[in-house]
Amino acid sequence: MKKILVTGCNGQLGRAIRKEYENDQIVFINTDVVEGDGVISLDITDIEAVLKLARERKPDVIINCAAHTNVDKCEEQWDLAYKINAIGPRNLSIAARELDAKMIHVSTDYVFEGNGTKPYTEFDEPNPVSAYGKTKLEGEKFVKEFAPKYFILRTAWLYGEGKNFVKTMLKLAENHDEVSVVCDQLGTPTSAVELAKMIHYLEQTENYGVFHATCEGDTNWADFAEEIFKLAGKNTKVNHVTSVQYKEMNPASANRPSYGILDNYMLRLTSDYKMADWHDALKVYMKTL
Repeated sequence: MKKILVTGCNGQLGRAIRKEYENDQIVFINTDVVEGDGVISLDITDIEAVLKLARERKPDVIINCAAHTNVDKCEEQWDLAYKINAIGPRNLSIAARELDAKMIHVSTDYVFEGNGTKPYTEFDEPNPVSAYGKTKLEGEKFVKEFAPKYFILRTAWLYGEGKNFVKTMLKLAENHDEVSVVCDQLGTPTSAVELAKMIHYLEQTENYGVFHATCEGDTNWADFAEEIFKLAGKNTKVNHVTSVQYKEMNPASANRPSYGILDNYMLRLTSDYKMADWHDALKVYMKTL
């Protein structure tokens, strides 16, 4: 029976993956930083701990959902961000190589500078402008270096079962008649459920490499917020503000890509698989709340 090791199993994507595979005949090795019901505590920054668990359980697939995703905190905590976002994937990739396991690593649109005018393909040169993006790019490099059979999936604006932009907006709507949201940062809201489906699809193939993995279509944060309120039946007004205005209100915020639209080019070229439109994925998600 196939064995799949998942790191960050209690995060948005980790939860979605477990649900996506629930009808498959597989054994999950669920890990996270805190031990719990059926969850093994694993510090992915500890090479000995990673190798020990891998040698004991011998997974056929390793899916890395663990990351330091607080973009602002990464600016203050470079060493910690580097350990989790770069050294962690390195350690897991070393284990994958030893076991001849498939390595699936989740990355981000933040590896790009974000000043483009057309959707980024997998062949565009990364040039991150934040500590988060820089450490995630280093993680990609380690995966390529150490894991012979790898899938790197760059996603963006992820939401699922956990803390995310959708829930933040709905929470604000409970006590605010209006909210201010950035309108000049472009990207694609992506459902963790949709990303889990793509991971499930790719994992069963040998179509290795770097893939962009976002829902279809694009928007900006302010319009995204308006769509959330519309689907939730909220009358909360969204004030569209620029990134400069937001920075003035929140001086400690890190630089974020103004243009983070990804083109799922490799997926389109090498398969007939297609992710859902972001509007449709959001509707499905809203019905679950």
